[in-house]
Amino acid sequence: MINLHRQHNSPAFLPVAEHVADTFEKVICTGASTFIIHRDSVVFEQYIGKQSAAEDARLVQADTQFHVASVRKTYIGFAVSYALHYGYIKSIDDKVTCYLPDLDESEWKPVTIRHLLTHTHGLKKEGRNTVCEFEPGTDWSYKQIGVEALTRLVKVTTGKSVAEILHETVFTPLRLRESDWYAEKNERLVDVILRYEEDEDWRTSEGTEGDKMNMYVSTRELAYWGYFHLKKGKINGKQIVPREIIDMAVSLQSPAALHTDAPQNGFLWFVKDLPATKTEIGPLVPKGSYQLLGFTNATVLVIPEKDLVAVRMFNSFGSPEGYDYLADVRSFGDMVMKCVGK
Repeated sequence: MINLHRQHNSPAFLPVAEHVADTFEKVICTGASTFIIHRDSVVFEQYIGKQSAAEDARLVQADTQFHVASVRKTYIGFAVSYALHYGYIKSIDDKVTCYLPDLDESEWKPVTIRHLLTHTHGLKKEGRNTVCEFEPGTDWSYKQIGVEALTRLVKVTTGKSVAEILHETVFTPLRLRESDWYAEKNERLVDVILRYEEDEDWRTSEGTEGDKMNMYVSTRELAYWGYFHLKKGKINGKQIVPREIIDMAVSLQSPAALHTDAPQNGFLWFVKDLPATKTEIGPLVPKGSYQLLGFTNATVLVIPEKDLVAVRMFNSFGSPEGYDYLADVRSFGDMVMKCVGK
């Protein structure tokens, strides 16, 4: 269990909660939440609305679990770092086909694990075919094909699924019981509110190995996940996992040849290094910070310089007309920085 001091909601962070409430009105959702940890204390925690559109829907509360969408990639990045640390993977500059020889096609041959981790592989799916958009390492594109290869790579090299690694090394030791991949709904899981019926971007899964987009996490446990990284895996005075696993995951890993305007990544985390026009991290957020945003607008932001973790959650899906999700998440981080002060 992660033991943190708890304070009454700090007035200093009210503008962050107001920012979340404003986004709640802009996106299509029924529930939202805010959770902030600063200097080993929970300084703000707030829940808005209901878990679904049903009249008798459960109120959003501390144990409500939101669909985290792409935020799940931080857990996949951890599993890859685990595999690397323990020698299952020799180097992130190894070719992917060294470990997944069935991908030995011309498009895959130049692709390294680093390219997959940093969204610089240049591959995409067109029907059943894999095509190359650009030379690996020269540009950036957010495509699911790379994440799918990484989850396979973890299973092939370690003999364990992403979910097994997370439960064994983090969830069970820290008694995190509100973070998991679910085959069936339960009363604590929100309904994801789609933009329109039969939204083709929405997919469900019954898989529980951590390779599918069916991960639900409570707001507090997503904040604890960020805090676990902030503290380099050392919780309550005990080193839960080797510090090096965390350091690799949240350090800049993007190829040196990548265009300077492209987003910068660690092990799937977005990291703040040099200024980049296409980053999802706000300009006021300092170098060394890291963040991930999901398609449900779930966001976890870690700012080591300020010893702070900020999380916002919604049960929305995608962007309604007129909503700029990148501008919104950047301003969320900037608002956190304005509130935390010097």
